[in-house]
Amino acid sequence: MHTQPALSCVLALVVSLAASACGGVPNTDADDSGGATVAAVSDTGRAWVTLFDGTSLDAWRGFADDAIPPGWQIDDDSLLYFDPAPEGGGDLVTREAYADFELELAWKISECGNSGLFYRGVLGDTYDYIWQTAPEMQVLDDACHPDARYPSHRAGSNYDLYVATPGVVKPAGEWNDVRIVARGGAVEHWLNGERVVAYEQGSEAWAARVAASKFRRMPTYGAFMSGVIGLQDHGDPVWFRDIRIRPLDV
Repeated sequence: MHTQPALSCVLALVVSLAASACGGVPNTDADDSGGATVAAVSDTGRAWVTLFDGTSLDAWRGFADDAIPPGWQIDDDSLLYFDPAPEGGGDLVTREAYADFELELAWKISECGNSGLFYRGVLGDTYDYIWQTAPEMQVLDDACHPDARYPSHRAGSNYDLYVATPGVVKPAGEWNDVRIVARGGAVEHWLNGERVVAYEQGSEAWAARVAASKFRRMPTYGAFMSGVIGLQDHGDPVWFRDIRIRPLDV
């Protein structure tokens, strides 16, 4: 995710509590769904749509421009790769918007790297960045990146709001399988076959966490129930493969 703002932590606090306080919301609960699972009923979806199969970026564009931003490329292994070397990068987003959906992909992060997966993001001149509107599933090297000191910033988390179940992410250089299911307000993050986050977008619990997070001064953050899928340029090398999505019937 984007750079952590300067928030003061009280020196006398225990380290684990300080990490949560600096991250925005003191939270170690990955599940705010009341025990329900939308994944169990996701068989009501339509046909899968391929977003990236190693051959084309036709389903994608830049967040700020219709063209593919510099740095995003298909490498020699037919992987979607972000190379931070070119100037003038930017986030990659789908050309189509999705409301209720099931998204699957795999990601591999570089050592000490940081990136993110966004959903229900909104384009337009009003917004400079996708994270101003879109919830995020964090992509991170938890073992090395300094942002991992905040539990809600670790891989799989709903960034700065809901902490992912610990110990599920694989280390830098290894592939992590992702599934995101969104059905109405019910959202689930799955990582390597485990549900690591579940929450209700737009609920009172969600609103309380937003109000205590770095998004508290962004009135349209998480306010949209339909939008584009996004892959983040955070300035670090990252790879994606086998990206597909299917709309779900409400």
